[in-house]
Amino acid sequence: MLPEMLSALPAGMLFVVVTTITPGPNNTMLLASGVNFGFRRTVPHILGISAGVVVLMLSVGFGLGQLFRHIPSLYVVLEVASIAYLLYLAWKIGTSGDLKVKSGEHRPMRFHEAIAFQWVNPKAWMMVLTAATTIRLSANFGTNTMAMAVLFYVIGLPCICVWAAFGTSMRRFLSNTRRLRLFNIAMALSLMVSLYPMFAHLLQR
Repeated sequence: MLPEMLSALPAGMLFVVVTTITPGPNNTMLLASGVNFGFRRTVPHILGISAGVVVLMLSVGFGLGQLFRHIPSLYVVLEVASIAYLLYLAWKIGTSGDLKVKSGEHRPMRFHEAIAFQWVNPKAWMMVLTAATTIRLSANFGTNTMAMAVLFYVIGLPCICVWAAFGTSMRRFLSNTRRLRLFNIAMALSLMVSLYPMFAHLLQR
């Protein structure tokens, strides 16, 4: 089993790198959080994303994926809920315009919130569903699921850190309120654009 896993490991690692470091709702929000709150305050958000993807991977690998195959309407409900929540987040990001926290209204996403967000994150679902059905690190389905969950955490974590770090590096330039407001609007629009595949999928039903 070990030789088989080692031979397939590069493909699994490449899949995790490509899917976690490329743009999507998580990375767009981390970039915005890095700008608005700095890297240190964004760490719970980062850790929550990684933990949430692991939980999602294990859930799909150990039964949830089969449930969606047997009851397709459940996935439609998930898609609609995801669109509604992401539009709400886009509005929250787009209306943010100050680096300072006022009365607790403007804050980074908390650890448990970032975990929960993965359940309505369309890219996270695409990642784990594809990993569960196409990446074969082991002939044993349970072992394969556990191995992919480990890869998503160990490799995915530093990949998403890049986005928060890049956002943090832009804080000085975006300390100007007008620039920050324009940046947040751009991030909100990017988040909305990321919903296009889901909209297209729903319209095809």
